[in-house]
Amino acid sequence: QVQLVESGGGLVQAGGSLRLSCAASGSIFSTNIMGWYRQAQGKQRDLVAVITSGGITNYADSVKGRFTISRDNAKNTVYLQMNSLKPEDTAVYYCKYNARLHTYWGPGTQVTVSS
Repeated sequence: QVQLVESGGGLVQAGGSLRLSCAASGSIFSTNIMGWYRQAQGKQRDLVAVITSGGITNYADSVKGRFTISRDNAKNTVYLQMNSLKPEDTAVYYCKYNARLHTYWGPGTQVTVSS
């Protein structure tokens, strides 16, 4: 079992920045993929950014150039630095962990961007 704890969400004005963190604990495999997804009200959950334990990243087109994903393998923690936030970035942001066909989700953290 893997437990994920997210933090860093909140309310910010358009153009502002937030940094999300997700700490994983439990039965962590050294080779894994962690990432962030988001779900706006009434919409499906979509990929924001993912990063492998080796540091390979992938971003949704809508956040490229504004968001940066990073990780600290020693702390089993993944970060999402969000800059130049837009109202359309408003959503619940979920942390995801994948390893050896096992998937775990965090409970989510709300990000609200006001115009």
